[in-house]
Amino acid sequence: MIIGICGGSGSGKTTLLKRISTELNHLKPSIFSMDNYYHPITKQVIDENGEVNFDLPTALDRSRLHSDLTTLLNGESIEVKEYHFNAPPDKNTLVTIHPSDLVIVEGLFLFHYEEIRQQLDFTIFMEVDLATQLDRRLYRDQETRGYSREAILYQWNNHVLPCYKHYLQPFEQEADFRFHNDTRADDEFDRLMYELHLQMAKK
Repeated sequence: MIIGICGGSGSGKTTLLKRISTELNHLKPSIFSMDNYYHPITKQVIDENGEVNFDLPTALDRSRLHSDLTTLLNGESIEVKEYHFNAPPDKNTLVTIHPSDLVIVEGLFLFHYEEIRQQLDFTIFMEVDLATQLDRRLYRDQETRGYSREAILYQWNNHVLPCYKHYLQPFEQEADFRFHNDTRADDEFDRLMYELHLQMAKK
């Protein structure tokens, strides 16, 4: 079974992925993160103000991503470099992802890349109000990435929000499960796990 998790920046995709993986650890799930497929900064689009825009579908190596995921789903191991923000390409850790009967895929453009979307058995869309997502991004990017508040707000208004509206939100209603990642998160997780167990039983 292939589970896909999509949602905006700061919506909690990675946290939910880890939580599902822990809950289903006995199945030894394969974890596939689209973050590991970002092109080097030299290949990223520069906006009209000279700022790098990482929030476009072209920011990722789409063909390699699709090839690796297909290889994994065909029962073969793959090697990928784990993406770490601000780390030089040669410093990113090379990891091996082994095939499993359960694969969890997460990423911004999970649904926009049609060839990826078609490979998914069960899709989850993270629902969080935009103000909360911005608060989380402000905290993360100031604390762990050294960005100024001004730079974060520029990215949010000029890159992140347009990305969300054009490449994520149109698919919100098509997801199999809309996960409300707010005060309802624990109840939502219980409901999600119930649904996943039902889906896996059908497999």
